[in-house]
Amino acid sequence: MPAPIPAEDLRAAVDPVRAWLAGEAEQPPRSVVGAAVKTTARWLAQQVPGRSVELRVPPHVAVQFVEGPRHTRGTPPNVVETDAATWLRLATGALSWADAVAEGKVSASGNRADLGRLLPLSPLRR
Repeated sequence: MPAPIPAEDLRAAVDPVRAWLAGEAEQPPRSVVGAAVKTTARWLAQQVPGRSVELRVPPHVAVQFVEGPRHTRGTPPNVVETDAATWLRLATGALSWADAVAEGKVSASGNRADLGRLLPLSPLRR
């Protein structure tokens, strides 16, 4: 099991992408965006452990979380997929879950795939 991610490390990973997410700066290098995506997704997985929902943010990360039936082979019944910018906006509260789904920025399938109650990530709220 990986070491827990402290809230300070979560904020430190996201701070370099905030201006980009707000449309105030160019997109940071892929490694910076990737670090923010991976850290936020893994932080959420440590807060809501389980294996019934899979979050995919290609090409950066795929994590499983949320208590419930464990899935081990093939495509899980509860999948959330989005791009890096959308995920980071959701994680920081710059975009609501309902708006992201309504605008088609998130693909969410399965009865456990509604992440609205989990977002934004509490240490990233401003």
